[in-house]
Amino acid sequence: MLQSQGNEVLVTVADDLVTADKNSLSSLTAPPLASSQSVPLPFPMSHGTTTLAFMFQGGVLAAADTRSSCSGLVACPAAQKILPIHSHLVSTTSGTSADCALWKRILARELRLYQLRHGRRLSTGGAAKLLSHMLHPFKGTKLCVAATLCGWDGGEKQSFSGPRLFYVCSDGTRLQGSLFSVGSGSPYAYSILDQGVEWKLTVDEAISIAREAVYRATHRDAYSGNFVDIYHISSKGWTRRSREDLKEEYYREKEKRTKEKRDVAGLDSVCAEK
Repeated sequence: MLQSQGNEVLVTVADDLVTADKNSLSSLTAPPLASSQSVPLPFPMSHGTTTLAFMFQGGVLAAADTRSSCSGLVACPAAQKILPIHSHLVSTTSGTSADCALWKRILARELRLYQLRHGRRLSTGGAAKLLSHMLHPFKGTKLCVAATLCGWDGGEKQSFSGPRLFYVCSDGTRLQGSLFSVGSGSPYAYSILDQGVEWKLTVDEAISIAREAVYRATHRDAYSGNFVDIYHISSKGWTRRSREDLKEEYYREKEKRTKEKRDVAGLDSVCAEK
């Protein structure tokens, strides 16, 4: 039924109508015309975020804050920065919100068409390569998209089964790894992730580390904050935990520190009596 629609499909990307052969990944998009004039922005597009993802024996865990900022202001305190692509794939987003939302919809559409044509899901690596090919023609433009694809590969027609993690940037960069953190708060998040992430973590331990990493980043980074979203991707698909207020994490940390100080003070008093 899909082949009867013809050998060509029309892909609308950023108001440019591009005619492409549906069997060619490199022709899905075309670079913008050099003569096109950009519209001047009414304010500087300064923004930041904190997103992270890592693999462990239970699958992939992705976490992100929910603060969307623009020109030093909090544009939205409850933005969604982790977007589901299909049943076994989600993507964290960092960059311009509109660009990220548009390209995630385009990727979700292409992966669904692939599944209908071939009767199976495209692997996480294939999805990352497809997104990289689509973004590369826009290298050097003001397009700002940084995505971490978090998926679980497996099935009758796939040779590999297990968690996969890829980072794709708007300049066409594609990296595979086991741990990524992207955004202005990533240096603070890495300080927690590098010392806490291990392959043998349980799901609860992984969630605790991800929550603390986002909290530490929001504590120091002005562009990150408000809430934390956490997704767990396993062989059964992705599941989303209830959105948590980072303020509660602050009070838990404060109570923990107070208890530690009391324990130290009590130990010192006992030693002094002896």
